[in-house]
Amino acid sequence: MRSFSAVLLAVLCVEPAEAASPYVAQLAGFFTRYHEDPPRLDAIRAGLDEAVKTDPDLPNLLALAQVCFIWGDIRARTEEEKLHAYDRGRQAAERAVELDRKNVRAHLWFAINTARWGQTNGVLSSLFLLPTVKREINTILELDPNLPPAYSLAGNVFYEVPGLLGGDLETAERMFRKGLELDPRFTSMRVGLAKVLIKQGRIAEAREELQRVLDEKHPENLADWTLKDSKRARALLDALEKAS
Repeated sequence: MRSFSAVLLAVLCVEPAEAASPYVAQLAGFFTRYHEDPPRLDAIRAGLDEAVKTDPDLPNLLALAQVCFIWGDIRARTEEEKLHAYDRGRQAAERAVELDRKNVRAHLWFAINTARWGQTNGVLSSLFLLPTVKREINTILELDPNLPPAYSLAGNVFYEVPGLLGGDLETAERMFRKGLELDPRFTSMRVGLAKVLIKQGRIAEAREELQRVLDEKHPENLADWTLKDSKRARALLDALEKAS
């Protein structure tokens, strides 16, 4: 089985030879190392944003959708900046879907950016987006049932949405565990599983999952682990310690 990093390169990025813009190749070599130089994301995002204005081909659109998501998570400083970044990523991915209805990358980045926009805007204020996100999850899993990010997305959606409105902790746990079977080094998914376990009152199990995140020596995305996952795991562990 290929490592998840290899799968991610194949699924979420586009080979540089296919791309009209050099920023596509830059992102392909940088998305697991952006912790080394986060401001570089600004230039890549700006370059891709300009590229799609003159050459809105599939590689440029997919790369823009991806970098907008990363930029919104890492570089945006205000809620307004985050919402703008995720919306721009959603728009780029939606155009990519229109170009290739069977492209799993296009559906994935459309769903991820849409879901993150909704989460940032407030789940209750964004419930109108839920049918779209669920439809996209189903489409992604039909196109590739062995794609770990799809299970991470599904797990987070079923965790975030209130039960009366379609959320389900058992389904969220099942999605996270399926994704971790496919790649146990997907640390953001392990943090998601821990959050489900905390909400279920399974604190000892949650602590084990969070500690596994902190102890992971070879995370599938070192940049995500460094700037997001390890920090979230530590914060959750500290909160559990204070509450005990």
